[in-house]
Amino acid sequence: MMPLTFAPVGTPAVIRKIIGKDDVRQHLAELGFVAGQEVTVVSSLNGNLIINVKGSRIALDQKMAQRVML
Repeated sequence: MMPLTFAPVGTPAVIRKIIGKDDVRQHLAELGFVAGQEVTVVSSLNGNLIINVKGSRIALDQKMAQRVML
């Protein structure tokens, strides 16, 4: 497994696991980041990502993106 921050731009990937405290995992789940969901990194700038998930674009900072494991 690797964190979402290492995913190449434009390549679809499947989320395997979300790590962190319960409130953090719940917040990411509400945004659509759940195990088994396909995501695509749209752009990356200084570790901050824009991710396409469930047809929506979501911005995550580097700290949050490292909790999403592919």
